[in-house]
Amino acid sequence: MINPLLGKFNTPFDTIPFQKILPEHFGQAFEIAFEEAYSDIRAIEEDDAPANFENTLLRLEESGERLGRLSAILFNLNHAETNEAIQKLASEMAPRLTAFSNDITLNPVLFRKVESLMQPEIISALNPEQEMLLRKTHRNFIRSGANLQDDKKEELRKISGRLAELSVKFGENILAETNDFYLHLTEQEDLAGLPGHVKQSAASLARSKGKEGWGFNLQFPSYVPFMKYSENRQLRETMYRAYGTRCLHGNAHDNRELVREIVNLRLRLARLLGFDTYAAYVLDNRMAETTEKVHDLLDKLKTAYLPAAHAEAGEAGRFADEEDKLETLMPWDWAFYAEKLRDRKYAVNDELIRPYFELGQCVGHVFRLASQLYGISFTERKDLEPYHPDVEVWEVLDEKNDHLAVLYMDYFPREGKKPGAWMTGYLQQHKTKGKNIRPHVSLVFNFPKTVEETPSLLNYGELRTLLHEFGHALHSIFSEVNYKSLSGTSVYRDFVELPSQFMENWAEQKAWLQRVGKHYKTGEVIPEVLIDNLIESKNFHEGYAGCRQISFGLLDMSWHSLREEYAGDIIGFEKKNMAELSVLPEVKETSMSPSFGHIFGGGYAAGYYGYKWSEVLDADAFSRFINEGIFNAETAREFREKILSKGGSRHPMELYTDFMGREPDINALLIRSGFPARSEH
Repeated sequence: MINPLLGKFNTPFDTIPFQKILPEHFGQAFEIAFEEAYSDIRAIEEDDAPANFENTLLRLEESGERLGRLSAILFNLNHAETNEAIQKLASEMAPRLTAFSNDITLNPVLFRKVESLMQPEIISALNPEQEMLLRKTHRNFIRSGANLQDDKKEELRKISGRLAELSVKFGENILAETNDFYLHLTEQEDLAGLPGHVKQSAASLARSKGKEGWGFNLQFPSYVPFMKYSENRQLRETMYRAYGTRCLHGNAHDNRELVREIVNLRLRLARLLGFDTYAAYVLDNRMAETTEKVHDLLDKLKTAYLPAAHAEAGEAGRFADEEDKLETLMPWDWAFYAEKLRDRKYAVNDELIRPYFELGQCVGHVFRLASQLYGISFTERKDLEPYHPDVEVWEVLDEKNDHLAVLYMDYFPREGKKPGAWMTGYLQQHKTKGKNIRPHVSLVFNFPKTVEETPSLLNYGELRTLLHEFGHALHSIFSEVNYKSLSGTSVYRDFVELPSQFMENWAEQKAWLQRVGKHYKTGEVIPEVLIDNLIESKNFHEGYAGCRQISFGLLDMSWHSLREEYAGDIIGFEKKNMAELSVLPEVKETSMSPSFGHIFGGGYAAGYYGYKWSEVLDADAFSRFINEGIFNAETAREFREKILSKGGSRHPMELYTDFMGREPDINALLIRSGFPARSEH
């Protein structure tokens, strides 16, 4: 049997031949890739020549090329198109890959070689990007335990290997719990309030399970509209509790013990490396630098957002009482009455907006926006293989019509795909042997599917999600560095959301919305009054939304600021640390932590605050476009050249100040959110 993962792909742009790859191909390929990677490392280790940039740093950077490519394929599929075989492989490979990483950073010979390069006379001879690669590599060795005694190194190996296993398992449990819930309805009256397209989708879901009637699940395109529009309060409560108790059922997918084990292992790892808390360890390598600076930002935002959130909750409660004699507004009531109240105040709601934002049309206009700003273009490539039939593959061309990147667009939910939306990569931009290797980027969404005659129609939040992830894509697409370790989104976690949140600003610009919004049936341009109302309503319940984000950041910081190992109740810990920012009654049985994939199954541990940190940056940076023109190609060129193309080749604050001419100002975010500016800076 020919294994497509072992030879050259012989495809345009070296794209992955997904349709030829079977799960059984990975085992053999990984064995060979590990052997090659260890051989690369031994060659560096055994080289007797004095260490220099080329024979140490550059060879480390280029080692394990096949292993890196295989890992990207396997773990991206495990998130977007998984099955039992892929999940088993991911669980097996995660700790082995961690062990390989440890075998590099805990290797005393390699560390001595790298450390020997940290001499002023050597550093002064390097260009800025080479110096950044050296400093980042050296720092990574130290942060990974290179200075530890042998017994401590062995302990670190065990901890990091176990954490890799737990992270994969945590995400698999969320997917399983999300897929396990199914609400089946057979009576028309139970559909009261639901728009036609939602009922169509529900009927399609039921048919896919061989049932009559209507089906609803916990995937966002099903769950969110149900919570917004269903007039059946009891069913809303059922759905809310199902979503809020994922991985809390005392079964094989219960994540509570995993939460405890993960936070305790992270604390042990931090202490091994000389830090009091895991948060301190993480922030030592972030823009924020310290927990004090994180809390300072969150406290400033809380001062603005919390009074507004209480006022919003009070108004929504009075509205619910007026409408339906509802004495107590519960969390499962929030989306339902918020949507009604928004419609009353601004004459705008998702169902008025959705027909004007057909998915294909929105994607086309996002591409055109990028073309106007940056001069690039997009060509769909039917000859390039996707990993699922629903996935589109596009070639991105630069302003000279030369190849810039490959872009995979994956729009719809399915059982093998994790919830949410994200950007990832199958190949990072870098330069090697005189070639500029261009990136292969993937955007993964969970938008409503086309059902019968109704195409996929986006609400305003989903349009923003499309822009957000596309901003991440541009960060990778425009990368123009030499080394993979500094490429694209390989930046500080509290800087990586700047390009994505920056793109969302166009969703608030009338001139752009008028281009995008065309009725999917009639072609009618979205009425000006509807755009005006939509923009006027953009800060509707901004206090509530802001408090929600801040509370997630505080919960994350609370888990990772523990100074003693935790053996207590997960739900109780969470409620205690989120209580101050809660403006609705507590639902005791629910808990976010067991399904908080960003921090326990992803890379945002002690970093969720980064969304608000980056929001300060994006609001401030976009002020240049407000002043200079939202389609100003010269300003966009500066943003591309000074931020997007640089990846992690310079410190993010240097990149930011190079673009703005100063450090960021929180007032731009406060003003955009509808709050007074702060007097001090």
